[in-house]
Amino acid sequence: MRRRAFIAALGGAALWPAAVRAQQTEKLYRIGVFSAGAGPSTNVTVWSAFVAALRELGWTEGKNFVFEDRFANNQLDRLPGLAAELVALNVDLIVTIGTLAPLAAKRATSTIPIVMISAGDPLGSGLVASLARPGGNVTGLSLMAPDLGGKRLELLKEILPQISRVAVLWDSANPYSALTFKETESAAKLLGIDIQSLRVKGPDELAGALEAIRSQHPDAAITIEDPLTVDQRQQITDVMSAHRVPAIYGLREFAQVGGLMTYGAALSDLFRRSATYVDKILKGAKPGDLPVQQPTKFEFVINLKAAKKIGLEVPATLLARADEVIE
Repeated sequence: MRRRAFIAALGGAALWPAAVRAQQTEKLYRIGVFSAGAGPSTNVTVWSAFVAALRELGWTEGKNFVFEDRFANNQLDRLPGLAAELVALNVDLIVTIGTLAPLAAKRATSTIPIVMISAGDPLGSGLVASLARPGGNVTGLSLMAPDLGGKRLELLKEILPQISRVAVLWDSANPYSALTFKETESAAKLLGIDIQSLRVKGPDELAGALEAIRSQHPDAAITIEDPLTVDQRQQITDVMSAHRVPAIYGLREFAQVGGLMTYGAALSDLFRRSATYVDKILKGAKPGDLPVQQPTKFEFVINLKAAKKIGLEVPATLLARADEVIE
């Protein structure tokens, strides 16, 4: 009996170093994180949704993957160099936020898989050849949905039936913002609303555009979501509130810092769903075989604190349709 126990113990001891070696040699994947904006620090909630989803799929930072972060902080001339850095690091996959980052990453590599989290118009901007079968090294999730501009104008008109002039703040460097602006213009013609374009191309031009809000005081305003406006959302919502301009924004994150209303795709949902593509690709799937997914969850948020600040009464019918009311 003692002999058998000794042999069993000896066998276990022999196996133990092999188990340790297997654990030690588990591949540590390197995931590049790339954005034209300021990165996860400006939106901790949505980034936490992405990391939590990865964890649910068996990925733990520091154990079987690490992040390599590259953020342009809205200095768009830095994008090519930052993309080249990630390629030089030979990362296993690049996760991109927005539209400009995946465009720069695609120009830098045709072999490293690229997962878009919130690209504006993947097909129109040339990121993919087809939404159903992307065919290259890029796939992921799109932020784009038809008629967003029209729906936002309709919501403004519901809260302010007499509006005739709406200012639209948009980043002309971003193909998604340009497309959404054009859709908003088309919808405005049908609704009999004049559009005032507040076009910016980088953070240096934002102050001038916001000054136009003060000097020209439109009936209402729309801010189109992209890395620049999301990063500067506190400044933008503060100006709208200070000059009592009712405004609607593209993402709930604007309402959380004092914006009046938001309508658009749920960003946290896009970040969460993108983790499944990271998981599949790191396990061997080809990005070209994974269809680009569209937003499936949209949020309409009303901030009653913001409404009270500008002396605006929100109709009960509108409040009843909101997904969230901030009081």
